[in-house]
Amino acid sequence: MSLLSNILSRGVERIYPSCEDLERRLLQAPLRLYNGIDPTGPSLHIGHVVALKKLREFQGLGHQVVLLIGDFTAMIGDPTGKFSVRKTLTEKEVQSNMERYVSQIGKILNLEKTELRYNSEWLGTLSLRDIISLLSEFTVGQMIERDMFQERVRRDEPIFVHEFLYPALQGYDSVALDVDLEVGGNDQTFNMLAGRTLMRRRGKEKFVLATKLLTDPTGKKMGKTEGNMLALSDSPDDAFGKIMSWPDEMLPLGYELLTNQDMDEALGRIESNPKAAKEALAKEILEWLWEDGAGARAQESFTERFSKGKISGELPVVEVERGTLLSDAVISSGLVESKSQWRRLVRAHAVELVGGKTIDNPLYRADKNLQVRIGKSRFLQVVIL
Repeated sequence: MSLLSNILSRGVERIYPSCEDLERRLLQAPLRLYNGIDPTGPSLHIGHVVALKKLREFQGLGHQVVLLIGDFTAMIGDPTGKFSVRKTLTEKEVQSNMERYVSQIGKILNLEKTELRYNSEWLGTLSLRDIISLLSEFTVGQMIERDMFQERVRRDEPIFVHEFLYPALQGYDSVALDVDLEVGGNDQTFNMLAGRTLMRRRGKEKFVLATKLLTDPTGKKMGKTEGNMLALSDSPDDAFGKIMSWPDEMLPLGYELLTNQDMDEALGRIESNPKAAKEALAKEILEWLWEDGAGARAQESFTERFSKGKISGELPVVEVERGTLLSDAVISSGLVESKSQWRRLVRAHAVELVGGKTIDNPLYRADKNLQVRIGKSRFLQVVIL
């Protein structure tokens, strides 16, 4: 398989209008392509890496990469995959969130060859007349057919008008940047195709490359909502532990999306020794996205702490009254964010007492001092007052 064919197939869910059309265009002349990231949180996470890695591959072939920070659209909130309205962010919150983004992106893209843009440059200057004209290019039927809006209708949950605005504005980013290709996760397909619609009406073909998503075995994205987010701001030890907590079924997708290793060889290693394959994957990701030596050090720390059945270092401590719900103790410590995340962890058999049993009841109460392990890398000492 040629290098170009590999780029257009590995980790790729679908290409619009077709892979063959895009391949022919790529062979004719350098393309201008982009990926957009809304700074809705204080750090990039492992899900962002998939599309950025694909951009880096095109960059290596000499194509012009544009990285768009959606500082304006972040204040609206992308409704994609959300069954309730997103919290609206202020300009100050958005500015604070994106402080780390450029340095993190620089670990993946060659920033000297990357055009960095912010969509407030053009979206912030649109007049009401401009916005009405833009919205006239879409119908309510096109918007309401989206799966998350249909689910809200079934749940009798509200759909707000400003949420219809988001895909139109993201689509307009393509017009403002005058790109040939947009790269993004397959959950962004609707928004990316909105841009293709606008570009074609203006006489230019725009290609769309939708990547596969890094998901757990149930198909849920790795992210904050599901309580399984791996942020690039995590410590190396935490990041290594989180990857080691991934189910073995995730390994083929992890290798496909986050490494350049030969997949036949990777699948052979996964089949013969999944634990060793997972450690190798975690080490490679950390060496790439954190710093030289981070993977080896984190692997050594992980082996010392967990594989040998030891807990090194001081554990965080929370003091509670006898009979307190263990969920309340863990949430108060900050190791788990919410009751819903706690229930998901318990259902996944990811909470256990050190040296004891796995917690299978989300209403388990602490009646004595406990050491609790959550996943592979989080520990808590619960002390009864």
